[in-house]
Amino acid sequence: MDAQGRGRADDIDPADQWVLNPNTGEYELRLAPSAAQSSVPGPRGSGGRGTTGTGGATRARRTAPAGRSGAAASDDKAASPRRRTSAPAEAAGRRGRRPVQKKGKGKKVLVWTGGSLAFVLVGASAAAYLYYEHLNGNITSVSDDGAGTGGFSKDRPINILLIGTDKRTGKGNEGYGDKNSAGHADTTLVLHVSKDRTNATVLSIPRDLITDIPDCPTTQEDGSEKVIPGKQRTRFNNSLGQEDRTPSCTMRTITELTGLKMDHFMVADFNAVKTLTSAVGGVDVCLAKDIKDPDSKLDLPKGEHTIEGEEALAFVRTRHSVGFGGDLSRIELQQQFLGSMLRKLKSNDTLTSPSKMIKLAEAGTKALTVDSQISTIKKLADLGAELGKFDTKNLTFATVPVVDNPAETVKATVVLKEPQAQQLFAMVRDDVSLSEVKQEKKKEKAAEAARLKGTKAPASEVRVRILNGGAVAGSAQETLSWLQVQEGVTKSENGGNAEQSLAKTTLEYAPDQAAQARRLADIMGLSGSAMKPGKSVTNSQGVPAMTLTLGKDFEGAGVPLTTPAKVPDDVQKATADKVECAK
Repeated sequence: MDAQGRGRADDIDPADQWVLNPNTGEYELRLAPSAAQSSVPGPRGSGGRGTTGTGGATRARRTAPAGRSGAAASDDKAASPRRRTSAPAEAAGRRGRRPVQKKGKGKKVLVWTGGSLAFVLVGASAAAYLYYEHLNGNITSVSDDGAGTGGFSKDRPINILLIGTDKRTGKGNEGYGDKNSAGHADTTLVLHVSKDRTNATVLSIPRDLITDIPDCPTTQEDGSEKVIPGKQRTRFNNSLGQEDRTPSCTMRTITELTGLKMDHFMVADFNAVKTLTSAVGGVDVCLAKDIKDPDSKLDLPKGEHTIEGEEALAFVRTRHSVGFGGDLSRIELQQQFLGSMLRKLKSNDTLTSPSKMIKLAEAGTKALTVDSQISTIKKLADLGAELGKFDTKNLTFATVPVVDNPAETVKATVVLKEPQAQQLFAMVRDDVSLSEVKQEKKKEKAAEAARLKGTKAPASEVRVRILNGGAVAGSAQETLSWLQVQEGVTKSENGGNAEQSLAKTTLEYAPDQAAQARRLADIMGLSGSAMKPGKSVTNSQGVPAMTLTLGKDFEGAGVPLTTPAKVPDDVQKATADKVECAK
């Protein structure tokens, strides 16, 4: 049926707007110069739904500033923290029949790149310009209020905060979540992608974890800043929505809890699960028993199923019918679901289907709220390219170790299980894989371990200059006193503050100082990754010395800084490549 026979332009399947160009062998957006209507449904607020007539009024926060082109509007930051980027003026075009590809032509499809867990899949064809701008118009962004790093970088690990909120938003969600609530951080995941992109870790943060929420500077609708007071010893899920807290506050809470600073955040509501699972044609799940949960409305018999839409949402929300019936059991179920969805996203059935990829791009850009650092398709594409590099077998899901809150008679909340929780946080901070990775990674770890092997100089011969590079004030002097008085490292001195802050402590030394470095590493409890072969510095006596820079991981003189080599035995974890059946 032609587009003219449809009731509305935005009822047209976006996948039907792409045709094969016989001259190039690539799919392109079909445009007809005589038509007055765009073949691509415009973003909400640009002539599609939500407009009045051809040039009618749109919702203000979804419209770009007047006088700017669509391209410029999509990249600029608006004063308001919540905005929708705008699409350019409607281009002419109409829908035509999709031609059958001729034999002999190389099989070519529109190339897409994607960030699997982030659910971001976007195009990479020059002919898709208008469609890119349409997708830009779908994106909702919120300021990170300075809580993040300012954006990911290709030369370091990536940390992304993924939040599922229980706020009631969208048609058909009236029966979910708290009726009059601003929502909570109902499901929280920290995605850590390694520096070399060979592996990734997803940490699940229990919503009922008792923690501290720090003060949160928050950008208001009018562009002003308000500091929302912190809260001590409260549920983690209160870090979002409650008392007008935004995702940037959840970011700060994660950093306070784990020591990890986030690069970006993405927030999804109930609709995200429904639309994204439908876009990929359903997600495969397995049940070890029949489940009939009246609360989540999940009703599935034992065995394997392909679920999407409302049924998929019911699956990730159920908890009373799995495991011990609590939030921790639901977390395991959600991890299995995400692993299955990741496999579906990376399957050839999805990646080679232009129609699925377009539907997925539509669903992803509409369903997610992202931070303002990645508020355009171009930026999401760059991020997606990095997130798509690791193999699913090297993506590990792990739940932060917790125990029942000992302060409660009726158990309703949990607290961190120590020292296992800190060991897990340290591994992620130090970019240690929770799964087996390819040989290159093993060689790197072997080289780091080799730095600790060999002769060690006497403590009295160790010359070191100590700098504070992010530890608490006074740490350099504390360490100096401890080394001189208790460890016999008398040729040490306090060098003051470092020029830049470091996440972890490092020891830089020249090749002829390796024996001194091994002795100091032994005394300090430094790992091989903390030892940085380089050059010496001249100390206050004018002789060569090593440089010990105390990072944010420094907890006090005499406290070992060695990163655990393996995950603690009682940490629940699973890899994304394995099919698990929910029990």
